[in-house]
Amino acid sequence: MQPLLNIGVRAARRAGDIIVRNINRLDSIKISSKGRNDFVSEVDRQAEADIIATVRRSYPDHAFLAEETGRQGDSEFVWIIDPLDGTTNFLHGFPVFAVSLALSHRGRMEHGVVYDPMRQELFTASRGEGAQLDGRKIRVSAQRNVDSALIGTGFPFRGKESWLEVYLPMLRAVIASTAGVRRPGAASLDLAYVAAGRLDGFWELGLQPWDMAAGSLLIQEAGGHVTDLSGGGDFLERGDILAGNARIHQALSGLLGPLMPEKGAG
Repeated sequence: MQPLLNIGVRAARRAGDIIVRNINRLDSIKISSKGRNDFVSEVDRQAEADIIATVRRSYPDHAFLAEETGRQGDSEFVWIIDPLDGTTNFLHGFPVFAVSLALSHRGRMEHGVVYDPMRQELFTASRGEGAQLDGRKIRVSAQRNVDSALIGTGFPFRGKESWLEVYLPMLRAVIASTAGVRRPGAASLDLAYVAAGRLDGFWELGLQPWDMAAGSLLIQEAGGHVTDLSGGGDFLERGDILAGNARIHQALSGLLGPLMPEKGAG
């Protein structure tokens, strides 16, 4: 394992330990609201601080783009961090959440880590070296037919009713054309599941870079396709994402692309 990826894994596992230690004290966790249906807990903040401290011990000059504290530092190396993806799930004791870390160098994603602390599953990828689950190589699914495909998604939230108006026709189209749709509630983990072949495809609107950065690299290194909903490569900037193996991505693009406004979901 490369040294940079190794630090990412160490940081993700430490953050996961913080999360798990707090799962049985949900009633006493301090929670604040960043907006409608958008919560942050003291656990998010503790996990993020620990991740940054862990990275800084080895790479003090690296920069960070983190969900709770924003942009820190100025470097060609930027760690993109979601310390607890699926905060609402966590706060309800619904055991679907993850730690997501990615390292970008000069704007290109080089390493990605998604860690599920409840199942202790570690998804990792390094550019050009493939994707792994607990050290075993993973690939996107071989599903060729969209009518047999299981698709993941995420519902619009944060009070963005305009996204819902765009999203509902998409959901209707996908439900009518596939074997099923799942919405677990943690985008980074959904993307990791696409990389591992557990989901055949995924789409969502209104995401942030830290939701997608690690998972998108996992899928690409597992042989899959990742674009925005217009078929371009600007998903991190736009916030809408479409992913899957080549066949399923193409089929979903045909279903969803025409329903996407020209200027994106934002």
